[in-house]
Amino acid sequence: MAVKKKVTLGIDIGGTNTAYGFVDQEGTIYHQGSIPTRADQPVEQFFERLFTLVRRQLQQASSELECVGIGVGAPNGNYYRGTIENPPNLGWQDVNVVEMVRKHLDLPTVLTNDANAAALGEMKFGAARGMKHFIEITLGTGLGSGVVVDGKVVYGHDGFAGEIGHVIVERNGRLCGCGRRGCLETYASATGIKRTVFELLGNSNKPSRLRNMTYEQLTAKDIYQAAKAGDPIAREAFEFTGRVLGEALANSVAYLSPEAIILFGGLTAAGDFIFRPTRKYLEENLLSVYRGTVRVIPSLLPEGGAAVLGAAALIWNELNSGRK
Repeated sequence: MAVKKKVTLGIDIGGTNTAYGFVDQEGTIYHQGSIPTRADQPVEQFFERLFTLVRRQLQQASSELECVGIGVGAPNGNYYRGTIENPPNLGWQDVNVVEMVRKHLDLPTVLTNDANAAALGEMKFGAARGMKHFIEITLGTGLGSGVVVDGKVVYGHDGFAGEIGHVIVERNGRLCGCGRRGCLETYASATGIKRTVFELLGNSNKPSRLRNMTYEQLTAKDIYQAAKAGDPIAREAFEFTGRVLGEALANSVAYLSPEAIILFGGLTAAGDFIFRPTRKYLEENLLSVYRGTVRVIPSLLPEGGAAVLGAAALIWNELNSGRK
């Protein structure tokens, strides 16, 4: 009789879609898929839809795979309590995710926020293999972060430590989705760079192909394509974004002294347009003892499977440490 491959189920709950897949210890993903989250509907319906698919796939693969645990990454996921608490872009308020998951599959289950899951995925499967001190920055619609010290994610006393996206970089600056003003993610994110472009367009007469686009039409990819073509507004937007990010990360280095800062997410597809200014302004603003010691590097997690790998790495980490 063939020995079954042990896998964990990685689930990434997003505001629009939820991705899932079974992942082995080497990072191979089996039976990956996604469903619309439909967060305006009751959360019980969401888990019923998700686990109807999961159970079907487990049944079909019952001769080859054995699922040994479940990891979940979600906005505002609290590792200690197993809950999602007032998540942005989800209409569920507080949800005990671990409890709900175990009603459908009674396996060891762990939850954390999506950026912490990405950091764990990076440490097990990506650019942080072998590292014990690093910061994972996810540059998507907002800015997420996962902080790893001594090989462990820093959760703090309440499960919400490491929110670098919500350090204030401009007093009374741009309004953030959290309700405060001047948070880093309002400047350094896909949404932030769009806001920067429109501010630059309003304050300059420079020619730009971006002038023909509405805010709703404009994407970070459009800004990157314009920068590649030499558009002065697009290039200035990337320079500004990298400056704000680099300066903020210099403060994080003073607290944590990481080996590396790993950038992940859609905005990193711009390559040197975002990495060069970030590295430059980070280095310029570091205390002298830290200069030349911190690398800013791209993630090695595959864009399509990163969220699932991160969530799966979360539960593998718990199982291998004997905590579950």
